[in-house]
Amino acid sequence: MKNYLRNWNFMRVLRLVLGIFIIVQGIMAKEWLLIGLGGLFSLMPLMNIGCCGTSGCNTPISKSNKKVEDITYEEVR
Repeated sequence: MKNYLRNWNFMRVLRLVLGIFIIVQGIMAKEWLLIGLGGLFSLMPLMNIGCCGTSGCNTPISKSNKKVEDITYEEVR
């Protein structure tokens, strides 16, 4: 359990709290859709999935050693 909680940051905890809040509001309003959405939003930080986790939004870095040459343009009239 200690190893599982080691990689948690503020945003991950906030997403879990908001998901639980949505579940509680869904139970109070007796709305199954809110309970389902709250479950989904609570499951995402628990599994560390989504755009905010595991570098989902990063683009790969090019590992090319090629030298970039300047391109010259000539004006056509």
